[in-house]
Amino acid sequence: MELLPSLLAGLRAVCAGFPDPRKGRGGNIAMADFGLSAFALFFMQSASFLAFQRSLEKGQGRSNWRSNCQTLFGIEKIPSDNYIRDMLDGADPALLQPCFERMEQLLATAPLRQAFGRLADRTLIAWDGTEYFCSQKLGCPHCLTRKRANGKIESCHTMLAATAVAPGHSKVVPLFPEFIAPQDGADKQDCERNAVKRWHGKHAERLRPLRPVYLGDDLFACQPIVTMLTGAGDDFIFTCKEASHKALYDFIDGAEPERHAETFRKGKAVETRRYRWIEGVPLRDGKDAAPVNWIGFEILDRDGRVKYSIAWVTSLPVNQHNVAEIAACGRALEDRERDLQRDEKSRLRTRTQFRPRRNISGNDPGGAQPSRLRLAFGPRSRRAAMASRPPSRGDTIKLLRLYPDLDDLRGLSLLAGRPRSPRHLHHPPRTPQDPEDRIRQPTAYF
Repeated sequence: MELLPSLLAGLRAVCAGFPDPRKGRGGNIAMADFGLSAFALFFMQSASFLAFQRSLEKGQGRSNWRSNCQTLFGIEKIPSDNYIRDMLDGADPALLQPCFERMEQLLATAPLRQAFGRLADRTLIAWDGTEYFCSQKLGCPHCLTRKRANGKIESCHTMLAATAVAPGHSKVVPLFPEFIAPQDGADKQDCERNAVKRWHGKHAERLRPLRPVYLGDDLFACQPIVTMLTGAGDDFIFTCKEASHKALYDFIDGAEPERHAETFRKGKAVETRRYRWIEGVPLRDGKDAAPVNWIGFEILDRDGRVKYSIAWVTSLPVNQHNVAEIAACGRALEDRERDLQRDEKSRLRTRTQFRPRRNISGNDPGGAQPSRLRLAFGPRSRRAAMASRPPSRGDTIKLLRLYPDLDDLRGLSLLAGRPRSPRHLHHPPRTPQDPEDRIRQPTAYF
């Protein structure tokens, strides 16, 4: 926990240096609070986090209350969402470079080197493109455009994300990204390959002490990228698909690969991991083709059926002793993409939980109703209400938590007065009678 305050202090110092567009008149909110408020929004992964914290900041009747924005991030005053956008839209993302350089320095320390070091204490850096904005109505000069099959034009913002990963490790360390945007003097649109070249030219020399091994999908397994990395003395592990590397696979069909297999038992299940590799394979057709080492990997079940298959090209030397570790490092990129997709689903659920409820009168049978009106207006069944609500693992835990203000509970009065005793304990149930028999009871004469 000592590391997080240090990183937040560095982020506050960087945000304090953001240009202030208020033109000298200043304001009662510091620029550092704008930057930290935006960071807190993404840190908590909730679109309504700041609105929730502003309600806590008011105290809710408690003068000594401090919100999580103040205690966790050191935010003095919480600005509104639109105010944050107006103040930070003009800030250059390059101003955040010192924060990422701090993370690079931490990767070189012994604790993180031990956690993320693979392939003889080397750091794996995964390249992957991601899109963070897309619209058919909104756009700006920095947007990329694409035409859909229906004829509509989409404007989007994308970037190349660089992340330090490690197989078997659930955490990642983000590095400075490279934005994919129209470049000055370029006739064609920008792409991930051009972004990789710019990223490598800016950051590769500074990352040299980490001895990086770059990971990427099939898009980066091409002659220009491979030549750039090998010329700079760097190594890579890129996915290699047969559909985009026909010349390479034609060469493999006429060669005999080296083989290695391992068998693992997980409970009653038994799987076999089979490795094949060939060194010195031409990446493409032609005399100037870059030589690479090809690795094929398959997972077979007990009956010998293939459950999983993938292949890579790498500049690392491959042998029987390290082929399994190289394959595990190559799968780290795919595992990271799968974890991000899983987190995206949970992130959507979190946003739904923090979304403020709209005010609905009690007369609306489909909305929130007082207990006295539920039966009269025919509310939805409890099963239907639970089915329409987004799933949440925290609902059960909330029921087990202690109420934070026990003094308030002691001061509450019982609305119905003293609780009544159950009627059936004092008046046991009788045998039901016909109403006519109850009225016309026989008269006894003595």
